[in-house]
Amino acid sequence: MLADLLITNAHVLTQDPAHPRAGTLVIHGGRILAVDPDIDIPARTVFDAAGLTVVPGFNDVHSHSVWFGLGLMEAALGDARSLEDVYAAIGAAAAELAPDDWVVASGFSPLLLGGAQPDRDRLDEASGGRPVWIKHSSGHACTLNSAALDLVAATQDLTAVIDGGVVVRGADGRPTGLLEENAMRLIQELMLPYPLETIEKALELATAHYLTEGITSVTDAGIAGGWIGHSPREFGAYQSARDKGLLSVRMQPMLVLDALRPLSGHSDDGGGLGLDAGIRSGLGDEWLRIGPVKIFSDGSLLGSTAYMSEDYVGCTHNHGYLQMDAGELREQALAAYRAGWPIAMHAIGDAAVEHAISIITEAQETYGLNCFPNRIEHGGVVQPEQLDRIAEAGIVLVPQPHFITEFGDGMAELLGPARTELSYSAAGLLRRGAVLPGSSDRPVSNGRPLDVMQSFVERLTPSGRTYGPEERITAEQALAAYTTGSAAATGTSGEKGSLSPGLLADLVFLDQDPTTVHPSRIGATQVLGTMVGGELRYAHPDFPSFPNTAEDSR
Repeated sequence: MLADLLITNAHVLTQDPAHPRAGTLVIHGGRILAVDPDIDIPARTVFDAAGLTVVPGFNDVHSHSVWFGLGLMEAALGDARSLEDVYAAIGAAAAELAPDDWVVASGFSPLLLGGAQPDRDRLDEASGGRPVWIKHSSGHACTLNSAALDLVAATQDLTAVIDGGVVVRGADGRPTGLLEENAMRLIQELMLPYPLETIEKALELATAHYLTEGITSVTDAGIAGGWIGHSPREFGAYQSARDKGLLSVRMQPMLVLDALRPLSGHSDDGGGLGLDAGIRSGLGDEWLRIGPVKIFSDGSLLGSTAYMSEDYVGCTHNHGYLQMDAGELREQALAAYRAGWPIAMHAIGDAAVEHAISIITEAQETYGLNCFPNRIEHGGVVQPEQLDRIAEAGIVLVPQPHFITEFGDGMAELLGPARTELSYSAAGLLRRGAVLPGSSDRPVSNGRPLDVMQSFVERLTPSGRTYGPEERITAEQALAAYTTGSAAATGTSGEKGSLSPGLLADLVFLDQDPTTVHPSRIGATQVLGTMVGGELRYAHPDFPSFPNTAEDSR
């Protein structure tokens, strides 16, 4: 037999406990054929890795690729550190547009500006009267200027009560331009859906970027509905992107609950919520597969709308809120689960986490397990006894440790010392034997896995304070989170996560071993090459010469 590829002289961290380290990999048909084989296996291509560290491809189990890709096409506010920076960026973007064009900007974070919000009138000046739509990095709020508010008000009532959302007003009763949570639907009704071609382009840009960071698999946490979707036909854009060769990594998109509808059929079938023809989670293949249903229960810690059991510090009578009635939340979640949709419930505050645990455990006890593990997304504050129940029920909690690196000081101020110790658990999950995956919530936060791994280990805020020191984990555990942990969280341990015979040949070449360097240097590790299915899809200029490497992969 002639294998496709033989990789020699490598420092391989396989993540397979049966063979944790290796020097040689044999790849055939897009999968690992052998690890340190006892016999010589001839191959069409032999690559000397020159001592580079090789690890399984990174798997981000909570990201937003279309949102991220669109942001690469919009005015960027992620580096803004003052309102003047915001106005300058809006002005620069407006200068390139026609008088009636919209100025759309992404990545704005009020926490990085001490909570300051743009003034709608100053935005009018900066944009030259053009309508402005600023998307906040949290994904749970946006800001409009006067011109944009006028366009919204022409077709919708800004004074109407919005369930699970707020049109923020100043002391004079005038809308400030800030729309929170479900109030964002006001602007989305005007601006969406995006053309499928635009969504495909966003996916192309996003997934090409992922390769430069060693990411080979991504779960997109919410498409095709709600305030987070971009088109009711959004999954079709993923399929088209794959057909056209624009999808560079493996994808598991979650459909938002709003995209499901009541199912008809025989009375014995149980009804429930789903897609026409009974299509449900799990449909697809190793490149593109429908994931769980994404359900929003509460809001954002960054926006003080996450549902807590106690008030936010300095915000008397505000402990956040659920985005829908608790009874309706339970009923709809169970209806989707009954029809074959595992639950991925967004729950940040401990009160929301309580609802999520209750609903998921009821679903599992009533209907059994579905095709993928049930999940709680984020877990900004989780009580110890809640962690116990999460582990006991086999629920996957999906934290984002890089929030600490970017927003930790602001989060700690809102939570206070006691709740900060319970925030974004990692070590606590592992101590209980629960699954710990790697995730970023990109573009809410930086999604580069090696940076997130450093955040797992250090848990340092921007000011250098340690945020919940008891929740720090080792570099080895952080690497496991982004590989075997993420595979377990997405129900794909039989396909990926380790470099073991029979599994997919998704792997990353690194310039150093991130598990042996000082924690402060983990993020400095460089991705030199990324391979998906045995094919080198990204090569850094410093990557050793690879046989038959296409020029455009460098």
